[in-house]
Amino acid sequence: MAMIVEIFARYGGTDSNKQSLSKGKLKVVLEKELLGFLQSGRDKDAMDKLLKDLDANGDATVDSNEFIVFVAATTSACHL
Repeated sequence: MAMIVEIFARYGGTDSNKQSLSKGKLKVVLEKELLGFLQSGRDKDAMDKLLKDLDANGDATVDSNEFIVFVAATTSACHL
């Protein structure tokens, strides 16, 4: 759990709002921390859909709670 929090803080802290990840920063997290998660780093439609699916409050960013839900869902899917 500490690693997840640290990863979120590392990437979220580089945007103007340290409590959330922009679409661009979410893409960087996926490319650097979850190698192979995206089929193509250039797949804009996939990133748009992922952000829309994760963004429960509709603010066009992923906050820490939304990020934790993503990590939990990804972990669960990997064990099915």
